[in-house]
Amino acid sequence: MARIDLPLQPNGYKVQWSYLPKQFSAQKIEEILDLFRKFVPTGDFTLGKPVREFEQRFAAMIGTRHAIGVNSGTDALKLSLRAAGVGPGDEVITTANTFIATVGAIAENYARPVFVDCTDNFCMDVGQVEAKITPRTKALLPVHLAGQMTDMPALLEIAARHKLPVIEDSCQCILGDIEGKRAGTFGRSGGFSLHPLKNLNVWADGGMIVTDDDEFATVLRQLRNHGLKDRDTVVRMGGNSRLDSLQAVVGNWLIDQVDFITNTRIKNAAALDQGLGRIKGITLPRRFNNRKLVFHLYIVFAERRDELLAHCKKQGIEAKVHYPVPLYCQEGLQPYGYKRGDFPVTDRQADTMISFPAHEHLEPEQLAYIVQTVEDFYGA
Repeated sequence: MARIDLPLQPNGYKVQWSYLPKQFSAQKIEEILDLFRKFVPTGDFTLGKPVREFEQRFAAMIGTRHAIGVNSGTDALKLSLRAAGVGPGDEVITTANTFIATVGAIAENYARPVFVDCTDNFCMDVGQVEAKITPRTKALLPVHLAGQMTDMPALLEIAARHKLPVIEDSCQCILGDIEGKRAGTFGRSGGFSLHPLKNLNVWADGGMIVTDDDEFATVLRQLRNHGLKDRDTVVRMGGNSRLDSLQAVVGNWLIDQVDFITNTRIKNAAALDQGLGRIKGITLPRRFNNRKLVFHLYIVFAERRDELLAHCKKQGIEAKVHYPVPLYCQEGLQPYGYKRGDFPVTDRQADTMISFPAHEHLEPEQLAYIVQTVEDFYGA
């Protein structure tokens, strides 16, 4: 096979991590600005018509009765936990392998995160959950990390036995599913992020909560808007976590592209699996035939990971590590009393995981260049 070389992109890489420059090219920016020009004279800036439209379209896409726009994926989890009754002194069981926002949402409700280890698909090891349940446990918070799915049927059985609500962290897993049932629809609610580097994104922070529970949806809408039932009636203490109408304009522009984004990422991941999977030194995570994996992140396990990462960057591939320091070992979480070694699978993954670009704007030559570069490193 002929060797591949690629030109440098404007950021100095040949295979760029961020797809934003192509997703929002000059022509596409003008399309969105035209929508802004039509919207701004309406003055409908706070929970305006674009938010309601975006919520309706989001709910239809996920397959739930309700979608509630909030100002971040973190708040989508925080408000869901609060609506489920989580408060000071309570415990919430989640996975040791996640981004800080998951634990931040627990902490902002003055509750304690109780970790379980993960499996080799990066998600919560459901088999460890029941042993961690105590009288203080108030909710279960699985994380569908990197576009992979937690074993939700097994987790729901545990939740039912112990009468515990399940709040899904689906921030990295829009359109992921198990046997056709989508992420965010298994528990009482699911939280999604609209951060610029998510598969459905806006121009700043944003989030969405989905639920089929009418009463829960009413409480969530009140919590995001100062606890107001109507303009003049405060029925509970809430806060300000409204999704901006301007961001909803962007969301409405992009939402029709989510299937294309998802399907292209799945196709690109399959191409990388085929190439990288034959290289000694690379191990692919487990793939499940009954789960739709949407590859918010494309991650494999690599021997001599740090050396490979440096090699890839030198060759112009903007690879990353998600995450090099296990969350439970971070300085800010020391008060919870965990120590290195408490979660050995999470530790091993932190030492061996490497993330490669697999987004929808990559060309086949760029995917092949990733494989070629890894082959060169291992002498394949």
